[in-house]
Amino acid sequence: MKTEFSSEREKNRYFSRMTDAQRIDAFATMLAWSEYAVFLGGAGVSTESGIPDFRSRNGLYRKAARRFSGYKPEYLLSYECLKKEPEVFFDFYRRHLDARAAQPNAAHIRLAEWEASGRLKGIVTQNIDGLHQKAGSVNVQEIHGTIWKNHCASCGAAYGVDFIFDCADAVPRCPKCGGMVRPDVTLYGEFLPKEAHSRAVKMMQAADLLIIGGTSLEVGSAANLAHQFHGKYLVIVNKGRTRMEGMADLVFHDSIGKILTEISP
Repeated sequence: MKTEFSSEREKNRYFSRMTDAQRIDAFATMLAWSEYAVFLGGAGVSTESGIPDFRSRNGLYRKAARRFSGYKPEYLLSYECLKKEPEVFFDFYRRHLDARAAQPNAAHIRLAEWEASGRLKGIVTQNIDGLHQKAGSVNVQEIHGTIWKNHCASCGAAYGVDFIFDCADAVPRCPKCGGMVRPDVTLYGEFLPKEAHSRAVKMMQAADLLIIGGTSLEVGSAANLAHQFHGKYLVIVNKGRTRMEGMADLVFHDSIGKILTEISP
């Protein structure tokens, strides 16, 4: 694979003329040569595990129960809904965000293999399902939080994933102080987790190869992180169109599990 180019135009022309097989080989070569590869992923990574995304034809917002039809989708997972109508928030949350039984798919497994072999330095994910960790990934920055941790909004006491999902009360309450127990998920209207976001920024800035997968980058938090990347190679794998494709060296409009599996660990 050619590595030196006189201009971005020459570089773009070189990669755009590749066959499908050549593009897979080029992706593998980029990964093998990189010293700090990072993966930035979104909902499309987990759809192959049976977890719906949010806005697609089969997404969560389109398939939500009729009982929620009078609410705007973003409101149901917002801090405003949690505070004003906690019964509605927890009803929606329990019905649609319980991913405890979900299992990692080929993409999660391949990324964990790459990290274990030293090829991948870490993962930045918008997903809250914890499937990267289930697959064995260690350096995972969850910029939208996780369903696997809960805490009391009053006293801060920590609770496990089952506390909210298995609670029979409409609004889960802390046994210690009676305060509302909420998930460690970043809701609409809230700031991103400070430590996870800070580590994610550092990873983006250090990366020489960024692999973006399963996201359209429509969510501002992910798009802003992607723009922190100024490394050598950018690869995008997503079934639909993704912002920044004009800046990418390789773009695959295909199953992320399929493409990553074709790259040896």
